[in-house]
Amino acid sequence: MTVSRSPHSTTSPAKPVDANEPWMRELHADTGYLLYRLGLRSGQLFNSALQESGMRLRHYALLRYLATVDGAPQRKLSTALGYDPSAIVGLVDDLERLGLVERRPAPGDRRTRIVVLTDKGGAHLRDSDEMSHRITDELTAPLSAEERETLHALLLRVAHP
Repeated sequence: MTVSRSPHSTTSPAKPVDANEPWMRELHADTGYLLYRLGLRSGQLFNSALQESGMRLRHYALLRYLATVDGAPQRKLSTALGYDPSAIVGLVDDLERLGLVERRPAPGDRRTRIVVLTDKGGAHLRDSDEMSHRITDELTAPLSAEERETLHALLLRVAHP
């Protein structure tokens, strides 16, 4: 049971959070809030599953992106994934330490370094993909196969208008 305290009260706990409370019904009527909660839950499940390997969802996303290109400069990774450039440096450093990516001179421009997925990174990504499918199945368990396809199609439209 989740109990929260009112910021104005220091002695007694507030009522348990209840989906039948009017404020909760109003909050659940907000699609943006529901997407936010789903994103949080998804991130928590992914991060928990990835924890053993020393990775987080951001690492997985970077590996997933690198699997679709023949290497990319860090600035392109930042733009493509929507991460701050300073965060990309740390993520690449982490993945490089694990032997999952490496920095190489860019073809045709030795001054530029690109980040490339290693064979070990590809194998790790395949294992992580299996975990990703399990988590997605868990998140979408209440939906039929057709509803899952519809949800995916709708999310693609919203994510990439």
